[in-house]
Amino acid sequence: MAEHNDFGQWGERVAADFLEQKGYGIMRRNWRFGHRDIDIIAVDRDTLVIAEVKTRAGNTLTEPETAVDSRKMRSLAMAANAFVKKHGIDAPIRFDIIAVTGASGGEYSINHIEDAFTPLPY
Repeated sequence: MAEHNDFGQWGERVAADFLEQKGYGIMRRNWRFGHRDIDIIAVDRDTLVIAEVKTRAGNTLTEPETAVDSRKMRSLAMAANAFVKKHGIDAPIRFDIIAVTGASGGEYSINHIEDAFTPLPY
């Protein structure tokens, strides 16, 4: 597997651990719907949380969370809709972004943006 894929998986593990420490229940990781994917699907009290994880090695010109553009938001909304229908979920849905910046095996920081966006209808 490519090194950047390993790094991204590390960031997703860190983000999932972070959510669990905050009391979230992790339902799925890397859930796929066709070519769309959801990094983390979790439950926060009575709310279904669709979390997009962005991982960066260090200080870049842009913050990792800015990489979630309107196209990605639409893709996440479509995948979330499929997940909800497939599993018969009737709960409020929230879209979060979790930015992990740092090094695998070293220091890192996490920026969890709850309710980061409301996707436009597709």
